[in-house]
Amino acid sequence: MFGLGPATKIYLGAEPVDMRKGFEGLFGLVRDQFGHDPLSGHLFLFTNRTQTRLKALVWDGSGLWVCAKRLERGRFHWAENNDGRSHRIDAARRAGHAGERNGSGASAATT
Repeated sequence: MFGLGPATKIYLGAEPVDMRKGFEGLFGLVRDQFGHDPLSGHLFLFTNRTQTRLKALVWDGSGLWVCAKRLERGRFHWAENNDGRSHRIDAARRAGHAGERNGSGASAATT
């Protein structure tokens, strides 16, 4: 497993993503559309158009992780974006939402 330290930034993709994308596709989105380094150790989150699926991409120092989650009920709550590419969640906001739920029993990405 990978751990998220206090210096780890979390970036939410602003636009829906084709959930068929894997390592290379998500790596390219982070690098080309977000303008970030996928090997930075920061966590990059993506959702589909209906916000019922989530994919995470993170570098743990020895390789890339791609993790997926599918909600059976409810939707992920996604932050409004300012730049059209990605939205960063700061540590204080992340800590404030750590135990929040979105009504379906699944942890909300953000509200």
